[in-house]
Amino acid sequence: MSTNNWTIDPTHSEIGFKVRHLMISNVKGHFGSFTSKVTTEGDDLQTAAISFEADVHSINTSNEQRDAHLKGADFFDADNHPKITFISEKVTKTGDHNYQVEGHLTVRGKTNPIVLEAVASVWAKDPWGQTKIAFELSGKINRTAFDLVWNAPLETGGVLVSEEVQLHADVQYVKGS
Repeated sequence: MSTNNWTIDPTHSEIGFKVRHLMISNVKGHFGSFTSKVTTEGDDLQTAAISFEADVHSINTSNEQRDAHLKGADFFDADNHPKITFISEKVTKTGDHNYQVEGHLTVRGKTNPIVLEAVASVWAKDPWGQTKIAFELSGKINRTAFDLVWNAPLETGGVLVSEEVQLHADVQYVKGS
């Protein structure tokens, strides 16, 4: 069986997150700069070895002041920890197009296990003959497990920023690149 290499198509991919703010609404953001590679044995996605890296300096929540705070020492400390990385350990098929991806996420120099749910599209060829596949991934983490502990208490109880962060990615990969 041959080994297939897949590279993320950043122009057709988005890596995002969502976190509760003031315990009443969500703030969404994404990373504008990232890379990812996948290696499979043949076309068997259960053999996938996945690596991912995001540039923390590319975080965007549509608010420059908030983005600067997130890049600073209270949160990601981007000057000292400029990358977020993910390395898969195991991919398990759970349905026709559904997979569970287990791996290790490193944020701010702290590595923890994470499980992502993935839904794969069917294979497709674009008009230029490139074979592509897309995935929708979701998961959640507790940000304090990655030393992202800054917060502020609210007068009404609760805190300014939830500990739970929901992760979401829509990614497209090109075979053989």
